[in-house]
Amino acid sequence: MTSGVADSPTHAPTHTRAATLLLLAVTTAWGSTFTLTRDLVATIPSADFLAVRFSIAAAVMVPLLWRSVRALPRRSLIAGLGLGALYGVAQLLQTVGLEHTSATRSGFLTGLYVILTPVLAAVGLRQRLRTETWVASSLAVIGLAILCLGSVGWGLGETLTLASAAVYAMHILGLGAISRGDTALGLSAVQVGAVAMISLIATGPRGIQLPHSPTQWGIVLYLALICGAFAMWAQTWGQAHMPATRAAIVMTTEPVFAAIFAIAWGGEHLTWRVVLGGALVLSAMYVVEIGPRLSQRRRRSAPPPEPPVESLHHDAGG
Repeated sequence: MTSGVADSPTHAPTHTRAATLLLLAVTTAWGSTFTLTRDLVATIPSADFLAVRFSIAAAVMVPLLWRSVRALPRRSLIAGLGLGALYGVAQLLQTVGLEHTSATRSGFLTGLYVILTPVLAAVGLRQRLRTETWVASSLAVIGLAILCLGSVGWGLGETLTLASAAVYAMHILGLGAISRGDTALGLSAVQVGAVAMISLIATGPRGIQLPHSPTQWGIVLYLALICGAFAMWAQTWGQAHMPATRAAIVMTTEPVFAAIFAIAWGGEHLTWRVVLGGALVLSAMYVVEIGPRLSQRRRRSAPPPEPPVESLHHDAGG
């Protein structure tokens, strides 16, 4: 992808649909992480948990994809390390923030990358965005607010999580700018390795505290292999085939899936907030998916513009 920031229609429709489905699979997995991570960081420091999780993911991905890593151009390799460092910082901010706030508030604040992504693209990179992108972003933010916010208050956890959303937005924009289908495998492995290094550095000199039980190890393996290794590859490949701002809106389904898992696993009840907020998030996806197609159809079916009056006068007088 040559430009993953502006909402360009140059991506092949078949690849775009596949990328959308793949990112939905990723957000389904991510939605399961809030409750699991919250339980783990109650007994394991956040940096230690992330170091173990992403070290396992890197130990699997890098050897398997070593040929793809070696084939990366130097520019892509350096960019992948930088993007992985960004993602690692975002993970640390989000996970430490989760120690100081509720999972639902964490889900909402993390989901604010859906609006921060187009804002950064428009303000920082001077990219022109489609109207439906702003409409969908607004719908998604309102939906996330209804879904997740039941009380008012602000503290350290909220501040750290909001900061993580800004870093996630930068990662989405950067990944959209450099990712291509033929480099997705190598880039995903490099990024996971960089996240592991950032997490290991964050543990400091005190050593790493490991999971305590087979159940915790099972959760960490799931988070490492499915929500880490697979998710990083899927996001990298998916963003090679759709604009970054569109990918950000598709990924706002993460809190919807988080609510579903909370109801299924955590004994929470189906409330009006879940129904209405989830409907608005899904509506945002509908807008961003259908809007560009309707615009293209209108352009194709529109009659050709009539020549200006001045041209008619010139022709009559010539």
